[in-house]
Amino acid sequence: MIPAHGYAAQSAESPLSHFAFERRAVGARDVMIDILYCGVCHSDLHTVKSEWAGTVYPCIPGHEIVGRVVQAGGQVTNFREGDLVGVGCMVDSCQHCTPCGEGLEQYCENGFTGTYNGTEKETGRTTYGGYADRIVVAEKFVLRIPDNLDPAAAAPLLCAGITTYSPLRHWKVGKGQKVGIVGLGGLGHMGVKLAHAMGARVVLFTTSPGKEADAKRLGAAEVVLSKDAEAMAKHLGSFHFILDTVAAAHNLDAYLELLRTNGTLTLVGAPATPHPSPTVFNLIMGRRTLAGSLIGGIAETQEMLDFCGEHGITSEVELIPIQQINEAYTRMLKSDVKYRFVIDMASLKQELAA
Repeated sequence: MIPAHGYAAQSAESPLSHFAFERRAVGARDVMIDILYCGVCHSDLHTVKSEWAGTVYPCIPGHEIVGRVVQAGGQVTNFREGDLVGVGCMVDSCQHCTPCGEGLEQYCENGFTGTYNGTEKETGRTTYGGYADRIVVAEKFVLRIPDNLDPAAAAPLLCAGITTYSPLRHWKVGKGQKVGIVGLGGLGHMGVKLAHAMGARVVLFTTSPGKEADAKRLGAAEVVLSKDAEAMAKHLGSFHFILDTVAAAHNLDAYLELLRTNGTLTLVGAPATPHPSPTVFNLIMGRRTLAGSLIGGIAETQEMLDFCGEHGITSEVELIPIQQINEAYTRMLKSDVKYRFVIDMASLKQELAA
C-alpha cells in the first residue's frame, strides 16, 4: 500500500479536514499520478453532504484531476513518467457489457466505479478522489492533457467539459444551428464555449441580468432573461437544441416551447428534487425530445480534451489552496464563483512539509 494524504469529510455535517490514508500498490496496468490540481464540482458538495444518499465516510471528493505520472506499471504502454494526465469521474467499469464495448463506460450496465465514493475492484475498499496528493488509476481510465492548455484551467474539463461536450456531439450540434444553454455556472459556461467553437449560434438563458457581458465574452451571441416572458416568446419554436445545466428544479415547459420541430432539450444538471412534470402537448405537438446525458466515455473524453487543445478552450477558474475548501463550498452554494474553483495541491504539500 502507498501512504497518501488528502482532505476528507467524516460525516455529512463535518467540514473537510486533513486525512491520512492509503492508496493501493501500483499494479502492472496502473499509473500513479502526483496530483497538481483538482476542480471542485457541485457533485462533490452533494456527495459530501449525502444529498444524493449513499455516501460512505470518510469521503475524499474530487473527480477533475490533473497531475503528472510518477510511476507506471510494467504493462502500461500509453503513459510514462512525467506525462501530464487527467482523471475524470470514473476509474473503472465492468469492461464486458454492451455499453462498455461501445466506449460508453459511463452507462456500464453493472455500474462504473466512481473516482470517489465507489468500490475499488482490486481491494474492495471505498475509492478516494482527487482532493489528495496522489492517486493510482488503471491506465485505461487515464487521459492525456494537451500540452498547450493551462493544467489548472484544464482540470474542470474532466467533468464540466465532458458533461457538456458529450450531448453537444451526440445531437450533432454545429454550423447553421441555433443552440440554447440554460444557466451560466460551471457547466453552463463550458457549454457556451464548446457550442460556439462547434459553430452554432449560441443563446444563453439566465435569471441573472448581470451575466450578459460575460456570456457574450465566452461566445454567446445573445442573452435572454428567462423570467422575461416577452423575451422568451420571441424565440418560440426556433431552437435546434437546448442544453439545460441548471441543478435546481424548474419549469421545463418554458424551454420545450422554444424548440423547433424535432428539437431536443437535454438535461445535464442534477437537482436534489425532481423538476415539475412537463406538459405532454409541448412534446407531441412538435415531435420534440426531452433527454438526459451523463458525462462521457473515456474515448469521447479524450476527444473532448483534444478538441479543447485545438481550440484553446479551458474553464474559467479561481485557484484556491486546499485549506480554503470549506469556504469554497459555502461560496459555491451562493454561486459566488466564476466559474469553477480549482484546488492547487501545492498547498497540501506545503501543509505536510510544515
